Amino acid sequence: MAFEKEHLDLVLVPSGLLIMFAYHLFLLYRYLTVPHTTVIGFENNDKRAWVERIMQADTRDVGIALNVISSNTSAATFLASVSLTLSSIIGTWIGSSPNNVFQSELIYGDTRPSTIAIKYICLLTCFLLAFSCFVQSARCFVHANYLISTPNSDIPVKNVEMVVIRAGEFWSLGLRAIYFAIDLLLWFLGPIPMFVCSVVMVSLLYHLDCNSNPLHRHRPLGSRPVKRVGEQMTPPAMLIQGRVA
Repeated sequence: MAFEKEHLDLVLVPSGLLIMFAYHLFLLYRYLTVPHTTVIGFENNDKRAWVERIMQADTRDVGIALNVISSNTSAATFLASVSLTLSSIIGTWIGSSPNNVFQSELIYGDTRPSTIAIKYICLLTCFLLAFSCFVQSARCFVHANYLISTPNSDIPVKNVEMVVIRAGEFWSLGLRAIYFAIDLLLWFLGPIPMFVCSVVMVSLLYHLDCNSNPLHRHRPLGSRPVKRVGEQMTPPAMLIQGRVA
């Protein structure tokens, strides 16, 4: 039996997806065991320090934190809208395109209608998964907004940290779903571009996801000198502070 171009999809597409899944399983293992070696874990360390400072700050400083949370909520909502819009476009295209442009003889690969349908379904699944993750990220940010803005709150800092970090994790999952969607999108041009995209994307993601910088040891709020805005320390006060330190 001669090797035909339709057989490339059976070899290169599973290989490309295997490379993507293997890398993300490797990233997940590092995130759970040695989180400081990943950018996600490095950012979580700063998020914990930020939440701790905000929960101990004055009421007038809470507005800054709410603006930060609002910006993240808007970004997650925007990406969720984009993912849902693309999903709707793909669904409409599936139902109203009898003659598909991706069945051209110029595409070196399997262009049968059944294979095209599988491509659409996989791409649609990735965008729907991205939409779900971004919606959950926005939900967690809204929850954090309520926790931070509660007056005279006795909410433990750990609870707020958990919500903020969980929102960031859903954000990361949504981005990963979009990365898979980009990979599957190139599958429409053939299995060779899809496989090349998988290799290049994993190489870039490994460079972006790895962290070699040591974690910054944030000092407790009580151990840092507190200086109000517009207030200057006199030389005797600075001398006393240096001797105490």
